[in-house]
Amino acid sequence: MTVPEQLIARSNALGADPRNTNYAGGNTSAKGDVTDPVTGAPTEVLWVKGSGGDLGTLTEAGLAVLRLDRLRALVDVYPGVEREDEMVAAFDYCLHGRGGAAPSIDTAMHGLVEAPHVDHLHPDSGIAIATAADGPALTKECFGDRVAWVDWRRPGFQLGLDIAAVKAANPQAIGVILGGHGITAWGATSEECQRNSLEIIRTAESFLAERGAPEPFGPVVPGFEALPAEERRARAAELAPMIRGLASTDQRVVGHYTDSDVVLDFLAREKLAPLAALGTSCPDHFLRTKVRPLVLDLPATAPVDSIRERLKELHTEYRSEYAAYYERHATPDSPAMRGADPAIVLVPGVGMFSFGKDKQTARVAGEFYVNAINVMRGAEAVSTYAPIPESEKFRIEYWALEEAKLQRMPKPKPLAGRIALVTGAGSGIGKAIAQRLAAEGACVTIADLNGDAAAEVAAEIGGTAVTADVTDAAAVQAAVDATVLAFGGIDLVVNNAGLSISKPLLETTERDWDLQHDVMAKGSFLVARAAAKAMIDQGIGGDIVYISSKNSVFAGPNNVAYGAAKADQAHQVRLLAAELGAHGIRVNGVKPVGVVQGSGIFAGGWGAQRAAVYGVEEAKLGEFYAQRTILKREVLPEHVAAAVFALTGGELTHTTGLHVPVDAGVAAAFLR
Repeated sequence: MTVPEQLIARSNALGADPRNTNYAGGNTSAKGDVTDPVTGAPTEVLWVKGSGGDLGTLTEAGLAVLRLDRLRALVDVYPGVEREDEMVAAFDYCLHGRGGAAPSIDTAMHGLVEAPHVDHLHPDSGIAIATAADGPALTKECFGDRVAWVDWRRPGFQLGLDIAAVKAANPQAIGVILGGHGITAWGATSEECQRNSLEIIRTAESFLAERGAPEPFGPVVPGFEALPAEERRARAAELAPMIRGLASTDQRVVGHYTDSDVVLDFLAREKLAPLAALGTSCPDHFLRTKVRPLVLDLPATAPVDSIRERLKELHTEYRSEYAAYYERHATPDSPAMRGADPAIVLVPGVGMFSFGKDKQTARVAGEFYVNAINVMRGAEAVSTYAPIPESEKFRIEYWALEEAKLQRMPKPKPLAGRIALVTGAGSGIGKAIAQRLAAEGACVTIADLNGDAAAEVAAEIGGTAVTADVTDAAAVQAAVDATVLAFGGIDLVVNNAGLSISKPLLETTERDWDLQHDVMAKGSFLVARAAAKAMIDQGIGGDIVYISSKNSVFAGPNNVAYGAAKADQAHQVRLLAAELGAHGIRVNGVKPVGVVQGSGIFAGGWGAQRAAVYGVEEAKLGEFYAQRTILKREVLPEHVAAAVFALTGGELTHTTGLHVPVDAGVAAAFLR
């Protein structure tokens, strides 16, 4: 294999095991010769994982490639630690050719350490020793002289110089423990470097297990034990929308719920509050989890209303404390405060709620806090957990380089941070709506009576799926609960589930009538009721959209049950718009007609029935409907989806109680 191929293989192997490093954490490098295309002479270059990305999925496109002679020459012009941020821009003048990833802040560490291969990782076991109060002594006890200690320093050029100096002074060492941060290892070959990284990680794991105290977090506090699984998840679903609403005070966020054994055990222990107050230490951890979490101080068995009130009080306190933290450490050139809401909320007996700008960010924040719990456990098992000082955390959280990275991020999509539930979304109009909402940035739950179809659509758009019969109140509540547990809450509901039976009045049975009214009239009511409760708990507004029909206002032959059910839906829009507006919840409708292509309703027999009514071939029914319209255009599922997005995408913020026709123009159905 080529040197870059060896580096990718090593990176992927190390990144595949969460014991070695967290998601998107750490970086790896290799040095080697290439031919300079200008001079034809061999040139030594550094391949190093660039800014962003993840070791487990790293490809060559994610590597930065720099000329080592120019990178090392930066030592001669280094202006000192007070101006070391300037060196990041200087890396661009060391690049070998065009393309590749942008060099990260850790590039100096890899280039200045005199070793062909270098790994910098964030293993929980290594960080546990790095954050122990007597970390240097524990490092000596654990590793002897094979691993050296490097005092905490913010990542950057000076840290690279520090590590290079420690390596030079300790030729027998295979790596270092970086105080408060992680590990760095090196080797003459890629295989040796990987072995050395794993030796440090596994040796630390064994040391903590063999030498550590059995209950480093203290005894279980009575009443703070985990609730039984079913009760726990029900309580989580009940609390999640309100917690997300609190966490969205400054900016709407998406949530993730974790009730793993690691989390629940930590939340039940005596040291929960004091350890959580110390916050995390590794820069990757606290950049995503914030300086510290919000911790509920009530037992899991407390009445839910008491928990709600206490969470609101704690949230107010958290915001005040975060603002004070900012004021304590901000300088005149610090970036503005980005928001004072917690990214992690811990509820004993129930679990952890983590938040971020999208689902992945929220999930990763939760994963990082699990890493932090493991780190605290390890440090407390052999010593006392002593993370880096609060002032250092601020220097990283409000680092000019971090701010610049945030400013470079692409503008969010219109529905970013919004959480949607679409019923009947396994096919046809519902599927098109779900696809459009996801494409515009929303997190989407696909609800459908056909669970396999729902799962297929969810997999396609990166959403979640639930099998739901909208005529069953319990099933509807379960769908809403699944949505809030998956994403933290709910902002946008599309009542699309429906069916059609075309019969003359005298042939329409009670079952025909009841079935259509149960699915469309009752079903929409049940979904709107369950979703509205969650939206009201959130306190940040929302949208409910009904997919009714031209038939809600137009009287056509042989569809009395269908038309009456659609008219019921249409009036629900008006009734709920009037009632829910006080909560910032807008309720609107879309009135499509003749959506034949891709329609599950038409494919299920309605198409053949309507074609027979109008005396046309079923295959030409869409064309027939189009010719009856003013615009002479066929209506497709994506046209209905476009109307839903228009109502919810942020432009019609002052519109509620509206019915938008998507029918290519049917004069008889004009609203009047």
